[in-house]
Amino acid sequence: MATAPRRNIDLASARAEAEHRFIAANPKSRVLFDQAAEALPGGNTRTVLYYAPFPLTLARGEGARVWDVDGHAYADFLCEYTAGLYGHSHPVIMAALREALDGGIVLGGHNKAEGRFAAALCARFPSLDLVRFCNSGTEANLMAISTARAVTGRDKIMVFDGAYHGGVFYYAHGGMPLNAPFPTVIAPYDDTQAALDLIAANARDLAAIVVEPMQGAAGCIPASRDFLAALREASAKHGIILIFDEVMTSRLAPGGLQEALGITPDMTTLGKYLGGGLTFGAFGGRAEIMKRFDPRDADAFPHAGTFNNNVLTMAAGLAGITKVYTPEAAVALNARGDRLRERIAAVFDAHGTGVRVTGLGSMLGLHFASEDARALFHLDLLDRGQYFARRGMIILSLPMTDADLDGLVAAVEGFRADHAALLAAG
Repeated sequence: MATAPRRNIDLASARAEAEHRFIAANPKSRVLFDQAAEALPGGNTRTVLYYAPFPLTLARGEGARVWDVDGHAYADFLCEYTAGLYGHSHPVIMAALREALDGGIVLGGHNKAEGRFAAALCARFPSLDLVRFCNSGTEANLMAISTARAVTGRDKIMVFDGAYHGGVFYYAHGGMPLNAPFPTVIAPYDDTQAALDLIAANARDLAAIVVEPMQGAAGCIPASRDFLAALREASAKHGIILIFDEVMTSRLAPGGLQEALGITPDMTTLGKYLGGGLTFGAFGGRAEIMKRFDPRDADAFPHAGTFNNNVLTMAAGLAGITKVYTPEAAVALNARGDRLRERIAAVFDAHGTGVRVTGLGSMLGLHFASEDARALFHLDLLDRGQYFARRGMIILSLPMTDADLDGLVAAVEGFRADHAALLAAG
């Protein structure tokens, strides 16, 4: 889609113009969205994928590109919110899936890959003595938190403002009505003294402290090492189980941010890309905690889940972590992400636009001064062939080329050139 220079008197007018162009360019997506709304509330079954005036409907993906139903091609910088690490058609993943399919899908028993996959994860992430599989990051956090409450005999959990730990653990702006009904203490993120004060005040009742080493949904906001180390020390002092939610951040170093920072939690939750692009979650940690799930013991915790060890995820996940996203590949991809973040930040910093760029490695977030500016950026870059999250989250995948990264930077530069005055005024 070609983009001509835009001239508007304010951001709201520029956004309205961008929405008008978007509607005109995507008639098939609009029809499909309207049809879906007859059976789905708001035409939607996953809230994060909705944006105004309506979301694109995607028809297919290959490598690091996606195509919508109106025939537009995009460089895919959404990467399924970090789950699309391998792109849409990695040959190693596809071969593993075909082999698994040939053996049957729902076997209803232990399979050949699950033990090997578990061993690979335990070898990779420092906190995992033992691990169990489930079907999403939400499930992983639910199981880890419930485990901590059962093991400690305490009720409360501590989380941090802005955190997202899954569909029933959303703590932006104080939480949401559908959150799991656990007694919760919400602390400010990356504020060491405030967190320590709240831990001291609630220590007798706290079963777990759950923290993302870098908040993802909040905009790729890294925590300081000092903050996370203080949580480690305080939780150990008071017998509180420290849970690192590395559902997203496990991709940022060979052994996740826990390895990069040298801080080992009691439990870790995983998900996203580790299923090879299929539905996946996992929780694990210290042996004395996880052995409570050993079904050979009479008093073991039960843990059900029809698809916990489904053969497709086990095969794809094992192939991905052992053959594709090796420690060397993780280091290389995240170094590329650091360079990309610096390039994008430089585009905005040099012109006083008020846009802030945050993140680590292959995850970055762009922060705008207003919703109009953020929506305008999203629609403008879609027009320039760049697909990413409305909230400003940009993610790298393994099949991306230098040309893909250069194309994104060029699109950002084009947006800045067209709208710098409006951004500065806003």
